[in-house]
Amino acid sequence: MLEADNLECVRGERRLFAGVGFRLAAGELLFLQGKNGAGKTSLLRMLLGLLPPESGEIRWRGEPIRALADEYRAALCYLGHLNAIKEELTPLENLLAAARLADAALSEDEALDALEQVGLAGREDLACKYLSQGQKRRVALARLVKEKRPLWILDEPFVALDVAAVDWLAKLISGHLQGGGLTVMTTHQAVSIPAGAVRELRLG
Repeated sequence: MLEADNLECVRGERRLFAGVGFRLAAGELLFLQGKNGAGKTSLLRMLLGLLPPESGEIRWRGEPIRALADEYRAALCYLGHLNAIKEELTPLENLLAAARLADAALSEDEALDALEQVGLAGREDLACKYLSQGQKRRVALARLVKEKRPLWILDEPFVALDVAAVDWLAKLISGHLQGGGLTVMTTHQAVSIPAGAVRELRLG
């Protein structure tokens, strides 16, 4: 379970939010909503353990994340609104490198299967700098196909995707929830996730 109690965020002299809290259990998704500048990115950074709240506490399975440190980070997978891929590497090389950095077991065959699922079959060995923006996004999303960590934190995961890819990703997130995973997600798009309990948190 991921819990946030009475979180406050102050940037400079401006309070972005205060009194924010939620409980997220296995199989649940939290839609984080709000206008630009409301503090969505700051809250995600808090959940990632990168930004300490001005006040309040975040707990994972009952323990403060600041005390769990690496144990908590090993339980989460973060996908940002930027693709975080190396343009000079191929999709296959990017996927294998990301797995090594995350200390996750991923064979070349598994990576190829993931790339096929995101529609990049035939482009596995093409440098990413030659791909379209939508294809680059798919390279980033391929990391989720074999992802086993229980907590997914996704920042605008549907950006630059066509209708078919949006539907595919929604089903992938649904499968993660059905398997007992948890997801926190921001998105400006109206997307239906076909399984799991959906909660909403609006900032601002």
